Amino acid sequence: MTALQRATGSLATAATARMESDMPWFSGLSAQERSWVGLIVQAGIRGFVDWYAAPAGSDADPGRADTDDAATDLASQVFGAAPRELTGVISLRQTVDLVRTGIEVVEANLDGVLDPRDTAAVHAELLRYAREVAFATAEVYARAAEVRGAWDARLEALVVDSVLRAEADETVLSRASALGWSGRAGVAVVLGRLGEARTETDLFDDVRRRARAAGTDALCAAQGERMVVVLGGVEVDGDPLPAASAVASTFGPGPVVVGPVTGDLASAHLSARAALSAQRAADGWPAAPRPVRSDDLLPERALAGDGHARRHLVEELYLPLAAQGSMVATLDAYADAGGSVEGTARALFVHANTVRYRLRQVSELTGYDPTDPRDGLTLRVALVLGRQSRRTGTPPL
Repeated sequence: MTALQRATGSLATAATARMESDMPWFSGLSAQERSWVGLIVQAGIRGFVDWYAAPAGSDADPGRADTDDAATDLASQVFGAAPRELTGVISLRQTVDLVRTGIEVVEANLDGVLDPRDTAAVHAELLRYAREVAFATAEVYARAAEVRGAWDARLEALVVDSVLRAEADETVLSRASALGWSGRAGVAVVLGRLGEARTETDLFDDVRRRARAAGTDALCAAQGERMVVVLGGVEVDGDPLPAASAVASTFGPGPVVVGPVTGDLASAHLSARAALSAQRAADGWPAAPRPVRSDDLLPERALAGDGHARRHLVEELYLPLAAQGSMVATLDAYADAGGSVEGTARALFVHANTVRYRLRQVSELTGYDPTDPRDGLTLRVALVLGRQSRRTGTPPL
């Protein structure tokens, strides 16, 4: 074995040359990365010499020791300090190819450096050692993936938390990109209870799969009993409900709400703010669909004290109606008449068709249909808040 130990350097050089000729991707590595591979090959050959010479079951014989730490010891012996860096550069399949090539080169040169009487025994032990190195290689990558997965989960939670706190600066955008966020325009935040049947890892993987199938990106985080999903690639100025519906089944029991679509991740806190407010107020509408838009819960949000919802109802509904003169009076009379067009006409001393015409105008102006019970509630709350604000609409020119 002394002859084999002396030949370690030349064997490593021969293995590297073989890799360059047989593996096109190897030449694309940087000089530092190729040097890592060379060190690993040399360490592997030296490790085989020590492994072969050591008594079975000793500390110097991690490949044959019957302990749970055998693969760990061998991985440390062969890979040294390189695994963390190297696992981010080349894949497990490529590493297995490198190890196999190194073993083949050593095996091909054994006859030239060993006493013929030892050749058969060394060949047999080399095959056993190659198997142990293969297991050790797989463990190195498995542990690296586990660590990387835990780090990604912490990073993802940090990004989502920054979105909720309106702190999505360039650093947060860069972190999101590292997690696979494509940065496509159109972002909406979905909130609901955290499912209890699965681990967070499995749950979030399911969310991401469903989001990808729907053509969107997804960032996920758990905050207590709440699950937060940030969806990207939602149609800008579109309806967020289809994208939210794709992931709604992954939430636990209870309301699932989605905020309005914003332009990008930096402005996603606006969607998150509306969704958080809607989730807190959702109990006020037991029959709400699942998922439900945050804007569909404007009355409940306003009654719960959400200032943004109050302002929206006043500025987007009440003031445009007040500016039309007869709209507010018609809605009041329609509500007092219990939704009767004829009763409203008698109260206003107008024809029933005039009432119908005005109600259609209200629907066209606000997007809310006074004849629909739910929309009618929203309009009534908007009128109350508008009067309390003491603001008046500007008549049209």
